[in-house]
Amino acid sequence: MSQNQKVRDLVYIAVFTAIIAVLAQISIPMPGGVPMTLQTFAVPLAGLVLGTKRGTLSALLYVLLGTLGVPVFAGLSGGPGIVLGVTGGFIVSFPIMALLAGLGQSYSDRMAAGAVRGYAVLIAFLILGAVANYIVGMIWFSVVTGGSLTEAFALCVAPFIPTSIIKIILVSWIGPLLRSVLIRAHVLEPAV
Repeated sequence: MSQNQKVRDLVYIAVFTAIIAVLAQISIPMPGGVPMTLQTFAVPLAGLVLGTKRGTLSALLYVLLGTLGVPVFAGLSGGPGIVLGVTGGFIVSFPIMALLAGLGQSYSDRMAAGAVRGYAVLIAFLILGAVANYIVGMIWFSVVTGGSLTEAFALCVAPFIPTSIIKIILVSWIGPLLRSVLIRAHVLEPAV
């Protein structure tokens, strides 16, 4: 890998980390304390556009910056208290979401662009990412609050399912399109 490519990769990672941080600020408070945000749109988008490695690093950098106190989380918050709080499980699972989205894009690419089967694989990986986010977040919420998993599901998962479906549909359409445009314009190297 050339020095220029390394610099470009760092820029891609930084740009998507910033996109995740900006979209985290589009937030709707919810009764359970876990806000509805566009982070769960931006994180898989990073994986789809940048690929497994760069997308995962982008999400990981976002989590690291927020944990260190940079106000990148919802409501311009940051710090270890947020990660150790009720939303922590959702936040720490973001790299898993990006990784799964990147893997889905990679498998989809191997099945030929535009193929129905490739799109189905991509959707399946995005669903897996959302489920992983829900499971980690729900367990974390339950541990932090001392509540049951049933309560955690009712507060932290059930109200978010409809918007998750919408986000998955939008990400599965916008992500590959944006990636393709950026690659054709020679702005982005193919995902790694």
